[in-house]
This record gives sequence, C-alpha cells and structure tokens, in this order.
Amino acid sequence: MPAAKKARAVGFNHVALEVGDIEEALAFYRRIFEFELRGKSENMAFIDLGDQFLALQKGRRQPADDGRHFGLVVDDKDAVRQALAEAGVETVPGPFLDFRDPWGNRFEIVGYDNIQFSKAPNVLRGMGLTHLAKNGNALKELTEKGMAPEGLAPG
Repeated sequence: MPAAKKARAVGFNHVALEVGDIEEALAFYRRIFEFELRGKSENMAFIDLGDQFLALQKGRRQPADDGRHFGLVVDDKDAVRQALAEAGVETVPGPFLDFRDPWGNRFEIVGYDNIQFSKAPNVLRGMGLTHLAKNGNALKELTEKGMAPEGLAPG
C-alpha cells in the first residue's frame, strides 16, 4: 500500500503570542519596534510584517519562556539593541540578542542581512525596504540551496 502524500511545510503566515493586555503590549512593542497594525480588537491585535504578521492575544497564563522563543527578523539589529537599552529592557545572557517582553514571551532578534530568510522583491518594495541586502554568508547558504536572488550569488 503506497504511503499517503504529505504536505510540505513552506513557511509561516503568523506567530501568535499571548499577552496580558493588548494596549499595554502595543505600547511596549512600540518602544522597541516601528510597525503598522493590520487590525485590532479588545482581545487581539495584528502587527503587520508585510506578507506575514504577529498576532497578539489577550490572556497569557503560563510562566515566562526559557528556551522556547521565536526569531524576529529586523532590518537593523543595532537599532533594536539601542531601543531595548533606552526602554530599560534587559537582554537574555548569551550569544544572541534575546529579550523577554513583560509577559515572558522570548524574542531572538535576527538581522535580515545575516540569514537565509528572504522577502520577495515585491514584498520588500511594498514595505519600503528595497535597500536591504544579504551578506556573503547568507548568500552562500542561499546559493547552495539554489535560492540566491538572481545576480546576487557570491563571487
């Protein structure tokens, strides 16, 4: 009997985080990031990430995340580091730029230039981020998978 066909996971549409209060969460995240709201209600808010979004849902009940985290890609990692310092938000010790929000959600901040994750040119254009580029290591990884942007493979 042939094995059933399996769907291939191809990416994320959104990540959902539980927070204590939607307005407090939006105020906290605005101290760290520039963003547009996709939508909001009393119990939910949706932060636009171009062709993806971060969903905030009222009702955090579990303790702070330790190893469990998600990597949030940003256009300027140093700007996040500075905003965290100015907001008095402590980073998690270690080799990465990690922090927890007031509800214990753990973020790992990742620079767009340094990873394989890529936005399509039309999405970057719509987000006003056409200036973003990949560094040599990221281009090498993308090239090895046959995914380097045309004309941008490392030499």
